[in-house]
Amino acid sequence: MNQNEKEHKPDQNGQQANRTKILAEVAIFSSLSAVLYAIKLFILPYGLSITIGSFVPVMWLSLRRGVKTGLFAGTIFGILAFFVDSIIFGTQNVAVNPVQFVLEYPIAFALLGLAGVFHKKTAGFALAGACFAIFVKFLIHAFAGYIFWVYVYQFPEEWGVWWPVVSNGSFHLVESVVSVILLSMLVKRRTLDYRL
Repeated sequence: MNQNEKEHKPDQNGQQANRTKILAEVAIFSSLSAVLYAIKLFILPYGLSITIGSFVPVMWLSLRRGVKTGLFAGTIFGILAFFVDSIIFGTQNVAVNPVQFVLEYPIAFALLGLAGVFHKKTAGFALAGACFAIFVKFLIHAFAGYIFWVYVYQFPEEWGVWWPVVSNGSFHLVESVVSVILLSMLVKRRTLDYRL
């Protein structure tokens, strides 16, 4: 082994250890989000519900580790969320076809990882990133409502063409408020180390 190989070996071991640590964090925080997602504070019509901050672990990880890690954790969370919703609401009430499933679960939940767009910045940016991520997720669900769910549910006539916005907006708004409060507490307690 030459000197050059000796110099690079510790770096490779360090990178591998860091990757392993990040994968472990992804598994832990996506699972924690899924557990919190299973605890429903309120069950709303049309297969919707409000949880006790289930978006926070994935967004926290994204803020700490960056968008790429957050998107990965969010994708896993989305797949786990599908199984949770299938048990509570029945598969026929949460998935009408494979395209809608992929759009509203792996993709929509992955977008929670966008919270990390302001990775390594101030607490204010952390909260802005969280709100941005939830808003983009809301847009995906509203779009799916117009494309898929119009053929499944009979929505109140007074909602008119705004029913996907009203139904999805109601719980996403509450989830965003809960998430911002919890993230504020976490940031205040210095659980996000922006120097990493």
